[in-house]
Amino acid sequence: MFRAMGVGSARSLPSAAALNWVLKDGLGRLSRCIYTASLGSAFDTNLKRVRFSTSILFSLSIGVELLTPAFPQYFLLLATAANIGKSISLAAYLATSSAIHRSFAIGDNLGEVSAKSQIQTVCFDNFGLLLAALLNLLCKSNQSFQAGLPLAVYPIFATVDLFAIYNGLKSVHLQTLTKNRLEIIIDTWICSGCIPSPAEVSSKEGIDVFRQRGGKLWSIRIGCLDPKNSSSMVSVATLKSLRNEDLYFICMGESYEGLRRKQEIVLCLRETAATSDIIVGLFQACFIRKTLLERKISWSCFSKGNINEDPRLVEWFNIVEESQAHAHKHIEQFSAELRAAGWAANNVLLSSKEQIRYTMLNDDLEQRR
Repeated sequence: MFRAMGVGSARSLPSAAALNWVLKDGLGRLSRCIYTASLGSAFDTNLKRVRFSTSILFSLSIGVELLTPAFPQYFLLLATAANIGKSISLAAYLATSSAIHRSFAIGDNLGEVSAKSQIQTVCFDNFGLLLAALLNLLCKSNQSFQAGLPLAVYPIFATVDLFAIYNGLKSVHLQTLTKNRLEIIIDTWICSGCIPSPAEVSSKEGIDVFRQRGGKLWSIRIGCLDPKNSSSMVSVATLKSLRNEDLYFICMGESYEGLRRKQEIVLCLRETAATSDIIVGLFQACFIRKTLLERKISWSCFSKGNINEDPRLVEWFNIVEESQAHAHKHIEQFSAELRAAGWAANNVLLSSKEQIRYTMLNDDLEQRR
């Protein structure tokens, strides 16, 4: 990169080179601030996906840096783009490291685990520097080969690095509850009557780099109703049936992934809903989904029609009542087994969209963050 700026050349201008370097670093740090501020809760709710996707970004950024000597006239553009990617990756690494270290600190020895992680990092950094120095010494007599060597070894080391990170993240078993993890736990408990361990949930959850978990039939979403679909028969009837003591309600909805329409169950939380209400609501939503799949009921059965004494609407409310009774009957046993299995059940981590709540004001329903 110094060579790309002209350092070492007889006609290079130190002030111009320094200015380019400062601009590169400054823009990279600014992007890091923007990234960390905008992502927020995703560091907790989608930790593995954020960590691995930013690792890919880091490897690509190094590749862009290696291209700067070939295109010195575009140094500032290429170096800035690479530094932005590396800054974002560093921010994600720092934000997710504590949670990953905590998952390995079985004996509450978080400091020891963090120290060993730093030792591993330093050892491999030094090994990389030593390897680079040896390769440069071996290729010292052939300048053209020395210049092309980084591009030759880059794909190999980048592939090995990402493979190691991917398999490392698969070994991370987080005990905190998110919507996705809690949904996996409840589905397993409904089907088999037992609480899966963090390792079992981790294998089912995966890293989900391409966000494929939402593709299942009747996916469950925590958040607000889509205004475009809130006028359906079930939505109108559900909103009319709300009582002042209700801390959540469950409704049907639909969303679009590209051109594909997706059926979903929407869990809307009230502003005063606690962690126990989130668990009960998601437990009820999972039972509703199980019933809809068993009876082979689709969204088209409820999306249109008159809400007055419609048999389809009666069936929907019967399913809701059955699921609510089932949830309240088994929730104490489920919660006790959840804690006994080692899960941190005192809080459910939600993304920014999942944190949207509704409140009752003058008998009107409003949604607010």
